[in-house]
Amino acid sequence: MTISADELASGGYNRLSESGHEEAPVEVGIRELRDGLSKHLAEVRAGHTITITDHGKPIARIVPIGRPTNLERLIAEGRVTPAERRKRGSPHPVKATGSVSDLVAEQRR
Repeated sequence: MTISADELASGGYNRLSESGHEEAPVEVGIRELRDGLSKHLAEVRAGHTITITDHGKPIARIVPIGRPTNLERLIAEGRVTPAERRKRGSPHPVKATGSVSDLVAEQRR
């Protein structure tokens, strides 16, 4: 199975209609989502993905549960290998005396 550039750009959430044609993803503004939340959630239950926009800019997606993400699908296809361990944690803080301003002033000398 080959993933097209369009599918990757869309997050892989475009779906095929019953006729086999790709449906355009549904885009909804925040206000419209708030005003018609039940209607939009019914669309998600029916298998559609909704992209939420803020002033026309996509900010989030509501996707049906059970649909694999692109990463999950690529792992299942054997095209990518998941990391064997998690990223390193952040380093431990350095113990210092004095204020940050004093430390910065000292380093500038």
